[in-house]
Amino acid sequence: MGKPTGFLEVERVERGYEKPAARKKSWKEFVHPLPEPTLRAQASRCMDCGIPFCHEGCPVNNLIPDWNNLVYRDQWRAALVTLHSTNNFPEFTGRICPAPCEASCTLNIDDNPVTIKTIECAIVDRGWEEGWIAPQHPARWTGKRVAVVGSGPAGMACAQQLARAGHSVTLFEKNDRIGGLLRYGIPDFKMEKGLIDRRVDQMTAEGVEFRASVEIGVTIGVADLLAEYDAVALTGGAELPRDLEVSSRALDGIHFAMDFLPQQNKRNAGDDEGRAAPGGTITALGKHVIVIGGGDTGSDCIGTATRQGAASITQLEILPMPPEKEDKALVWPDWPLKLRTSSSQEEGCERDWAVLTKDARGANGRVEALECVRVEWALGPDGRWAMQEMPDSTFLLKADLVLLAMGFLGPRRTGMLAEAGVKLDPRGNVLATTRDYQTSVPKIFAAGDMRRGQSLVVWAIREGRQCARAIDEFLMGSTTLPR
Repeated sequence: MGKPTGFLEVERVERGYEKPAARKKSWKEFVHPLPEPTLRAQASRCMDCGIPFCHEGCPVNNLIPDWNNLVYRDQWRAALVTLHSTNNFPEFTGRICPAPCEASCTLNIDDNPVTIKTIECAIVDRGWEEGWIAPQHPARWTGKRVAVVGSGPAGMACAQQLARAGHSVTLFEKNDRIGGLLRYGIPDFKMEKGLIDRRVDQMTAEGVEFRASVEIGVTIGVADLLAEYDAVALTGGAELPRDLEVSSRALDGIHFAMDFLPQQNKRNAGDDEGRAAPGGTITALGKHVIVIGGGDTGSDCIGTATRQGAASITQLEILPMPPEKEDKALVWPDWPLKLRTSSSQEEGCERDWAVLTKDARGANGRVEALECVRVEWALGPDGRWAMQEMPDSTFLLKADLVLLAMGFLGPRRTGMLAEAGVKLDPRGNVLATTRDYQTSVPKIFAAGDMRRGQSLVVWAIREGRQCARAIDEFLMGSTTLPR
């Protein structure tokens, strides 16, 4: 422990934001890093608990007390080594992870957890600034070849670990740029894409071959892949969106969030409109926007629509409004259900809870309004929560653009998965265990959202790393890669 009395002497301080009026005019990140003396003081608050519950909250098992202590002692480079020992891309998680580690922090019992996410991000950002982050080459090459399909955080982590173990790795991506959901799902104002590009450069120097605009099952057959490579890792996303099942779903102006968000990211990357929106432009400019879904994807739609110049934005959630404060005695150190307000929601939107969309109304083939009804939730005889429509609660909402952000139902089953013939679990994800990550088809492994369903970037990195270890052991009979 760096300073045994730090948590008693230093109050929690978090990174600040640009004011909404200013940041709404830009697609750049708007978080203000803390100065170094403040960061070291914040790191001193870590209690180095006898049982560090933050380890339980962190899916990649970050050595949080260790690098907090090193930051407090001004040993930044050692802190970076410790951080990278469990997390390949802390600049990703330091920006877009919701920080379940902080929810599990012992100090969170009093609502004042250590600023773990802020310190994590500061460590890796300083590492890049100081030139401490460089390619890591294997001691020897094994002669084994591995194909990794999907270049999101799971695929990138898997590929990097395998390359460092000495295997020749090719990372396939069906989109025109590397990064998966990080590239085309996360808005630039949350994570600028140069962060991905410099990791791609690092991994290229480490021997990873990147092949974008190649869709397995379309451009290259699964059988051809299996014939050419000694192992194949499926690390794609859970891309099958939950749809709005209403009779007027076909009205123009109703779109999936993941048809809307990538267009703006492509514009920001310099693509012309024809390349950014080959199927037609989806824009919120001057429109009354309804976002259906209260999660992170819905929040990203809000921030994007705000910057595009929406006339108004309303976010609908089918669940009731959660409590403003959780019952610590009941939920800590687990992730609590409580009311959260994202930076995008702070920028301006109406939020409505316990609302079900019954239908869409329109004219001349375009949506003009949503017909909604209020619902209430009650425990049924079987002990499960059930939804009931409240009588006489129907209302209309003006809508020129409706964005569906209601979650995902797993990976797309057509194409690659159908051709591979891998078994699926009852939820429609690729069936594989966290023990060996092997699918029902020899030589094929699966990790990340394609295996576990939609989840957090930090879970994707964990599964990618563990899948790499399983593949290395499969190919070599043993492995030194960390689990």
